[in-house]
Amino acid sequence: MEHKKYTLNYAGRDLTLEFGKYAQQANGTVLVHYGDTVIMVNVTAASEPREGTDFFPLTVDFEEKLYSVGKIPGGFIRREGRPSEKGILTCRLVDRPLRPLFPDGLRNEVQVVVTALSVEEDVPPDVPAIVGASAALSVSDIPWEGPIGAVLVGMVDGELVLNPDSENRQKSDLHLVVAGTKDAILMVEGEANEISEEKLLNAILTAHETIKEIVAFQENIVSEIGKAKCDFPLFTTGDDVKEAVRSFAYDKVVWAFDTFDRQERQQREEQLKKEVKEQFAEQFEGREMEVSDALYSLNKEVMRRKIIDDGVRPDGRNVDEVRPIWCETGILPRTHGSAVFTRGQTQALTVTTLGSLREAQMLDGLSSDDTKRYIHHYNFPPYSTGETGRMRSPGRREIGHGALAERALVPVIPSEEEFPYAIRLVSEILSSNGSSSMASVCGSTLSLMDAGVKIKAPVAGIAMGLIKDEKTGKVAILTDIQGLEDFLGDMDFKVAGTMNGITAVQMDIKISGIDETILKNALEKALSGRLHILRIMLETLPEPRESLSKYAPKIISFTINPDKIREVIGSGGKTINKIIAETGVKIDIEDDGRVAIATNDEQAGLNARRIIEGIAKDIEVGEVYEGRVVRILSNMGAFVELLPGKDGLLHISKLANEHVEKVEDVFNIGDEVEVKVAEIDSQGRINLIRNDIEYKPRNRSPRQGERRRPPRRDGQNQRRDD
Repeated sequence: MEHKKYTLNYAGRDLTLEFGKYAQQANGTVLVHYGDTVIMVNVTAASEPREGTDFFPLTVDFEEKLYSVGKIPGGFIRREGRPSEKGILTCRLVDRPLRPLFPDGLRNEVQVVVTALSVEEDVPPDVPAIVGASAALSVSDIPWEGPIGAVLVGMVDGELVLNPDSENRQKSDLHLVVAGTKDAILMVEGEANEISEEKLLNAILTAHETIKEIVAFQENIVSEIGKAKCDFPLFTTGDDVKEAVRSFAYDKVVWAFDTFDRQERQQREEQLKKEVKEQFAEQFEGREMEVSDALYSLNKEVMRRKIIDDGVRPDGRNVDEVRPIWCETGILPRTHGSAVFTRGQTQALTVTTLGSLREAQMLDGLSSDDTKRYIHHYNFPPYSTGETGRMRSPGRREIGHGALAERALVPVIPSEEEFPYAIRLVSEILSSNGSSSMASVCGSTLSLMDAGVKIKAPVAGIAMGLIKDEKTGKVAILTDIQGLEDFLGDMDFKVAGTMNGITAVQMDIKISGIDETILKNALEKALSGRLHILRIMLETLPEPRESLSKYAPKIISFTINPDKIREVIGSGGKTINKIIAETGVKIDIEDDGRVAIATNDEQAGLNARRIIEGIAKDIEVGEVYEGRVVRILSNMGAFVELLPGKDGLLHISKLANEHVEKVEDVFNIGDEVEVKVAEIDSQGRINLIRNDIEYKPRNRSPRQGERRRPPRRDGQNQRRDD
């Protein structure tokens, strides 16, 4: 391909797409320049379908190269390892709007590799990655129904800002990534500071107008340099199989769905699968996947027809009805906070742990953030769906659901100044039948309140679904979808928020997109469902508990002069480590002088505070200290530690009223002595006197070898007035 460059002014910056110069063996490749952020996207496809696969094998990888931000990776080997949490979330962000636009029945493996080569702080790589993936697929020979566009929407002082820079992102009340085609929205994900449904809808629609521009930009590129699409074989089910399965199984499928009990329905479905398999084992030998697909399509048709035509869902609910809810808190006695949230057959146990700020998560990625003090982890064991399976480390799904629940609570978490703790929440999904991530949000709110964390407002979440009949145009929006409605439906739209507004959203579409009307109705129904859930939650625990758990660390916060931090820490950390060793506390000191002491022993914390404040305080002449002798010079004096790292000299002449031959006659190292600051010289050296004795005038005896003066005669040494 000939080297080509195309440029568009995109939300105030030049977006340049470069083709034909790099990685020319890939099916499609593009180098994306947006500001100083440079992203390379390469897409490849296998020439043959993957055998035995009944799904589309799409893989999206986001390669975080730390050289892109001028960093050397940590760890022993000093090279990139497994992707960071942010990298995994970017993979999911790119994957979700791409997937619905591949043709049904495609079984050739497709891989999209996004590599961050250069990243500037003002231009995060996620939106350029989505645009680059779209451009690479569009000009390639891989069949795909794009292009798509994406944009990040912020809201600063009530005004929408597209692709905001770092400064505006810090001030923004909204962080929303929207992706779609020129005709419809495909994906929405983000967090907000309790904004209204109306404002969120306006942000999405504004983003779509910009998306149309970048889609048109890519369409012009494709018309000029796009390759002809390959005629990949698509898996299809033969009409003969469809007709035979329909004739044999239709009434049986209706019977399988003619119960509102999930377990009974599953038993009927298993029985039906077995009967269909046996019925067509000989007739369609070697075409078992077609038989299975025909039965799946029949199940989907019957379920969707019952909802669209009859308004009856698989569990008997109305389309806008939330499943039964019950909650409990404080169920784990030794944890800092705990709660269970149950909605239908979905149940989440969320546990809160509080720690010192030094226990915040360290981040090693492309973001400028290096720590995170509020952490949410999500676990989805196989028993939660009644299945067996390997207990493994969190996958992309678990990380994505945990991040969504985390974003939902971030706007209501008290600031570090108000609540100087690191906070970790863990949601254990005990049972799952749809929307376990939103159950985690609800359980997290109750768990935080049970821990005594003064959150700004309680948060609840709900998942909305969609059934759309493309032939008739009929639409059913479902409140609180369960697993089957997600699996066989067209949309999974999760909305979390307080009574005042939305805090997080995530929407995935399985069809070619949705319009403004569907979005508006879904948001209105989500608000009604969210408020219903919040009311039930607050009946269980109406407000945060008055005090923290007795097992939680106590944090003592105060501020010192930043110029004194060096003295508190001491050379090589000697002073602060000494305080920690003596008191058993944990100490965190920020560059602005904020100090946080974490301890389970309140008195030890107060002792540590007294010591630190003493070190940070300027010593003044006349002040009295209870000091400790730390060093002795026999013929000179004793060095007394007034505060950790601050010593003063108690001269031998100030040890007692009588003459002292050597310091050891009065003091030993470790002795306590009350001293007063007599002088601070120009070099900052502190001279002390004892404060616990009353000094009296005394006739000093001559030292050995010293000549005694003769008594003065009358008039001797008097001044003469000559």
